[in-house]
Amino acid sequence: MQAKPKVIFLDAVGTLFGVKGSVGEVYSQIAREFNVEANADTLNQTFFPSFRASPPPIFPNVEEEDIPQHEFTWWRDISFKTFEAAGVVQQFSDFSAFFSELYIHFGTAEPWFVYPDVLEALKKWQKMGIELGIISNFDSRIYSVLQGLQLRDFFKSVTISTQVGVAKPDPKIFAIALLKHDCSPEAAWHIGDSIKEDYHAARTAGLRGIWINRDG
Repeated sequence: MQAKPKVIFLDAVGTLFGVKGSVGEVYSQIAREFNVEANADTLNQTFFPSFRASPPPIFPNVEEEDIPQHEFTWWRDISFKTFEAAGVVQQFSDFSAFFSELYIHFGTAEPWFVYPDVLEALKKWQKMGIELGIISNFDSRIYSVLQGLQLRDFFKSVTISTQVGVAKPDPKIFAIALLKHDCSPEAAWHIGDSIKEDYHAARTAGLRGIWINRDG
C-alpha cells in the first residue's frame, strides 16, 4: 500500500462540483430572461466545440488587477460562439447585458451542485492530516463558487490557470501548486475527471494521477 500522501490536489469542475442539468440549460434559462428562445440541447451541443476551440485560459504578461477583465472576455467569446453556432445570436438586442448576467450567475453557487461523494472524502482526508489543494483551469470566480458551496475551508491552496499564466496539462501548474505546500511531486496525488489534463498531466509532473469517471 502506497504511503499516505502529504497533499491531495483536486480538479474543480467535473470533479468536486458540476453544472445542474447542463450548461445548455443554464444558458437557455438566462437567455429567456432577455426574451431569447434558445433550445437547451442545441446550446449544449454548440457549447463544447466552442469551449474546446478556445485558447487556454492563460494571460501571461497581464497585470494582476487586469486578469478578471481578460477572464470575462475569454468566456464572452465562448458564449457568443455558442449562441452563434446555435443560430440564435441575432435574437439578442444586447448580448453584453445578457452575458454579464450569465457570467455573474456562474460565479455563485446557484448553477452548481457538489457531487455526493465529495464532502465525505474531504472530511476523511482532513481527519487524516492530509493537506488539500485545488489545481484547475477555472477562473477567479472559483473562490466565490467554493465559498457558496461551502467547500472553501477544506483547501489550503487554490491554483488556477488564469492567475498563474499556465494551464493543465502543462506540468508547470503542478510545480507551482506543490511549492505552496513545500511538497515533492512524489508525496502528492492529483484527482480529476480528465484523462489528459488530470491523470496523464499529473503523472508527467511526477505526482500520482487518479482519474475519476463522473460520466459512468
